[in-house]
Amino acid sequence: MISGGRPLRGTVSISGAKNSAIALIPAALLAESEVVLDNLPHLSDVAVYSAILEELGARVSWEGNHMKIDPSNVVSIPMPNGPVKKLRASYYLMGALLGRFHEATIGLPGGCNFEPRPIDQHIKGFEALGATVTNEHGSIHLYAKELRGAKIYLDVSSVGATINIMLAATRAKGSTIIENAAKEPEIIDVATLLNSMGASIKGAGTETIRIEGVTKLKGCRHSIIPDRIQAGTYMIAAAATRGDVVIDGVIPKHLEALTAKLIEMGVGVEELDESIRVTGSDKYEHVDVKALVYPGFPTDLQSPMTSLLTQAEGVSVLSDFVYSNRFKHVPELVRMGAKIRVEGRSAVIEGGPLNAAKVKASDLRAGAALVIAGLTVREGITEVSGVEYIDRGYDNLVTNLRSLGADVWRQVE
Repeated sequence: MISGGRPLRGTVSISGAKNSAIALIPAALLAESEVVLDNLPHLSDVAVYSAILEELGARVSWEGNHMKIDPSNVVSIPMPNGPVKKLRASYYLMGALLGRFHEATIGLPGGCNFEPRPIDQHIKGFEALGATVTNEHGSIHLYAKELRGAKIYLDVSSVGATINIMLAATRAKGSTIIENAAKEPEIIDVATLLNSMGASIKGAGTETIRIEGVTKLKGCRHSIIPDRIQAGTYMIAAAATRGDVVIDGVIPKHLEALTAKLIEMGVGVEELDESIRVTGSDKYEHVDVKALVYPGFPTDLQSPMTSLLTQAEGVSVLSDFVYSNRFKHVPELVRMGAKIRVEGRSAVIEGGPLNAAKVKASDLRAGAALVIAGLTVREGITEVSGVEYIDRGYDNLVTNLRSLGADVWRQVE
């Protein structure tokens, strides 16, 4: 529930990256002794992964934002159903278990329902490493007598496929080269963890990653990078409410594409060493935005950005070249009075004030967009349902917004 119209003011601290955490937790299975992950976000996806690891035989303890994972007694049991179905990122279990045990059976994953995300590039990589991959009764079954390094060219620069192949190749015999690899910061984060465990990975963050396989990996301690999407969401919220917010504990370089667009609109953005200050203005210019793979504008910020562009003068065009069908938030914003029409991969947005309404989140980032939209409304109360999606990617959202002066609360039915 949001009673909007208040500028956000103050400081908000950013937690560890969700998109790193959901890859780092299964990566810990490749070690044969305890892995400690620091700066772990408190999210429903992380809790689901914790349960999956315990089902596989790992000892998991979670204190504050630290998770200890002891994978020494893990066995690769078939997991066709159960928690794996709740989590799109459960596909990382394929690479981790294939790398360590040379076999895995994982139910096809769930998660946000805005577009089918095929795992053909993951499978292509596993087969190149010597695995046999079959789809049996809705589960992916992987088996390899041994894994051998290979040269793998990804047809699509996929984050999931890059990480999954990296996990399996870490313990394959010989050299693996991944070409047209995704370059996202979360890939560097996973490679940093694996190298700390004893892997030999070079080139993470570039389009060519080279991996020399090793026979064993040991435990280590690793601190997760800050969540650039969470940070970007608060930056957009600060601008949309014409507030003044310091987003603390971030890596400004990870947010350069968003920062550039905000400045182009007329938002004040000041980059410090590990924080960014965003100051709103009374008037915003319309801009065109194209969501692309990193280092382009993040598709995960496309939905929140739509809400901000309703506050700009004139007509903006927002295109998504990563996911073609990621506009399920648009009908809900139209319910709030937004003038938006979707044309293929683009949303054409005419600026103007929004009204309070009852709206529903259809996925994680759509939920964030609706919350931002509600914060801009000057009269009435906006009710956002489907908050279970929001809980998948934003920890302490209500607490953080309230600390910045927003009138926001959760209503239990």
